[in-house]
Amino acid sequence: MDEPDWRRFITAYHQAHPGITEQLFALADTSPYAWLAEPLRGIEGTVLDLACGSAPTRDELPDADWIGIDLSAAELAEAARLGRGPLVRAGADALPAASASVRAVCAAMCLPVVTPLPRVLGEIRRVLRPGGTLTALVPSQSGLSPSGMLGWLRVMAALRAVRQPWPNPRARDGLAALLRTAGFRVRADERRVFALAIDSAEAAALLADALYLPGLTHHRAEAAKRSLARWAASGRRLELPLRRVVADLPTGQPPSREQT
Repeated sequence: MDEPDWRRFITAYHQAHPGITEQLFALADTSPYAWLAEPLRGIEGTVLDLACGSAPTRDELPDADWIGIDLSAAELAEAARLGRGPLVRAGADALPAASASVRAVCAAMCLPVVTPLPRVLGEIRRVLRPGGTLTALVPSQSGLSPSGMLGWLRVMAALRAVRQPWPNPRARDGLAALLRTAGFRVRADERRVFALAIDSAEAAALLADALYLPGLTHHRAEAAKRSLARWAASGRRLELPLRRVVADLPTGQPPSREQT
C-alpha cells in the first residue's frame, strides 16, 4: 500500500472508529497511557500530544499546559465530547507551532502509522525547545510468552491476516535507533507487557475492530468477531507488549524541518 492509499485508509478508519485505541486499552490490566505519561508529570511548559486521537493522555496530565493535535475530525470530536482540550486539527507532518516553542511531545501509538515519518520527526525536532522531551509509546514485536504468541496467532487466524501493514515498521522495536539517527538523545527504551481482558463477545469485537487491516472486508470482519466471541471466556487474557521510548533534543542543535 502506497502512502496516498494508506492516508485514505487511516482517515476513513478513524472516521468510523473514533476513540477505538483508548477503548481497547481500557481492557488492559493497567493503563498504558499512565505509563506513557510518567516522564511528563510535573513538567513545566507546553506538552504537545501528537496525533492525540480521543486524547486519553489529557486525563493523565491534568495540570500540564497540554495541547492535543490530530488530523481526524471524528477523533477530535470524541476528545471534545469527553471534555478534553484544548484541541487543534492538524497533521503530524505540519505542526501549527512555532520553532522551539514546546517543552515536550507525547506520541501515543502514532509513530508507526504517521507519514512521512522523517518529516514528522523533523517537525518534532523543530517545535521542541533544546533539552525538550519526546515520550513515545509504540507496539513491540518482542516480549510475548509462548501462550501469548498462541493467543495472537488465534486472533490473526480468525481475521485471516498475517500481520498489520504498518507504514513505519521500524518505529516499533527499532524506534530508539530511528530517533538517534534523527538527532535525538535516547534516555530510556523500555518494554512492558500488558494483558487485555478478552472475556466477552464485546471485548472480542473491539479487538477485531482495533487492528489496522486495510484489506479486511465487512464479511470477513463479522466472521472473525463470531469466531473470537467463541474464544472469549472469563479469565481470558491477551498479552500486549508495548515499548516506551523517552528521548531529549540535545541543546545546541538548531530547529529543523525534515523534507521527503
